[in-house]
Amino acid sequence: MKRPEILSPAGNFEKMRAAILYGADAVYLAGHIFGMRAAADNFSLDELREAVKYAHERGVKVYLTVNTMPREAEYALLEKYFSDLEQIPVDALIIADIGVFMLARKMLPNTDIHISTQANSVSAADCRAWYELGAKRVVLSRELSLDEIKAIRANIPAELEIECFVHGSMCISYSGRCLLSGNMIGRDANRGMCAQPCRWNYTVRGYEIAEEKRAGDSMPVEEVNGETFIMSSRDTCTIEHIPELCEAGIDSFKIEGRMKSAYYTAVVTNTYKMALDSYFSGNYEYDPLWYRELESVSHRDYATGYYFSDSHTDANLASTAGYIKDKAYLAMALSYDKESGMAFFTQRNKMCLGDEIELLTPGKVGVKFTVTDLKDENGEPIAATSHPYMNFYMRVPFEIKPGDIIRLS
Repeated sequence: MKRPEILSPAGNFEKMRAAILYGADAVYLAGHIFGMRAAADNFSLDELREAVKYAHERGVKVYLTVNTMPREAEYALLEKYFSDLEQIPVDALIIADIGVFMLARKMLPNTDIHISTQANSVSAADCRAWYELGAKRVVLSRELSLDEIKAIRANIPAELEIECFVHGSMCISYSGRCLLSGNMIGRDANRGMCAQPCRWNYTVRGYEIAEEKRAGDSMPVEEVNGETFIMSSRDTCTIEHIPELCEAGIDSFKIEGRMKSAYYTAVVTNTYKMALDSYFSGNYEYDPLWYRELESVSHRDYATGYYFSDSHTDANLASTAGYIKDKAYLAMALSYDKESGMAFFTQRNKMCLGDEIELLTPGKVGVKFTVTDLKDENGEPIAATSHPYMNFYMRVPFEIKPGDIIRLS
C-alpha cells in the first residue's frame, strides 16, 4: 500500500518552515494573485522562488494555488503570471477553472496540474475527464463519503492521484462556491476574498436576525418545524480514522489552514505524521494523545466531515459555537547547550517562573515540565513575575532541537 502524502498549508514562510520541520511531504501556498486565500500573507515571486528552493533542499514538494475563476479582463495578467512562473520550478499548480487549466497546459507544459476542490469533483467520470485533459491529481470535493471515495478510486486510472481534506475548516456550500460574502458585504468568496459571514455571531430579535456588528442591517428569519438553521460548520478531524483513509486509496492527506498560525501548522502536521508513522510501522495502535494534540490548536467543534455522513442531511456537522482557542504558544527554540541544559528561545507569548508548560518536538506529543530557570540574552536572571524579553534562555529537562515549541500545559 502506498503511503499517503501529508500536504500542509503554508500561508507564509514561517508557516512553511513549521510544516516542513514537523513532517510535511508537500506544502501548498499562493502568490499575491489568483489564489483563493487573498487575505493570507502569501508569497511574492521572489519569495516563491526562495520558498521552492528551501523546500526542495529538504525533499518537500511545493504546490501553487491558482484556483480563482478569473474574469475576461484578468487573462492578460494571468498570462504574465504564468510567464513569470516559467523560471520557478513549483511541483504543481492547483487549478479550478477550465480556462486557466488550458492556459497552464499551453504555457507551462512541464508543470503538473492538480484540480482544486473548487472544481467540486464528485465522480469518477469527472476525474477521468480531467485526467484525459492532462491533470495529474484531483482534489475531491469535501462533500463525499468514504464509500464514494473508494468507488471513485476503483474507477479511475491508477496513475491519477486523489487528494482529500483530512483536517480543518469546512464550508456550508459546495467546497467554497458560496455567495454569502459577496451578497452581504461585496467580498466575493470565489475570487479569494471570503469574509466568512457564516462564522459571524448572529442574534434573533423577534422575526429578524442581525449580526452583532451590523444591527441596523437585519434579515427576516423563518422557522421550519420549530428550528432555525445555523450557518457555521464544525471542523473536520479524522485522526481516529487513519486506517480507513489509507485503505481507501487516498494519495494525499490535505490539512486546511493557510490563514492559521505556524503553531497550528506544526501541531496538526506533526500529529498526522505520527499517526501515519504508526500505521505504516505494521504495529498500529491509536493513541488518544493525538486527539489531545489537535485539541490544543484553535478549532471549532470537531466532526469527521462527510466521510461517514450524508452531506445533505447530517445536522451534526453544524456548530453553534465559535473557535475553541489554542493553548498559548510561548516560544520556539533557536539553540540548545547540552552541557548546561540551557536552551535559547525566541518569545511568542508571556511566561513566568513556575508556569506548567509543555515541550513539542517533531515526532512526539507534548511533554510537561515546570519553568524553573529563566535568563535574558545577557545571562541575567529574569524576574519571577514578568517576562518582557523577545529572546531568552531557559533550563529544560530534555535535549531539544531548533524549532521545538513550548506552550502552556
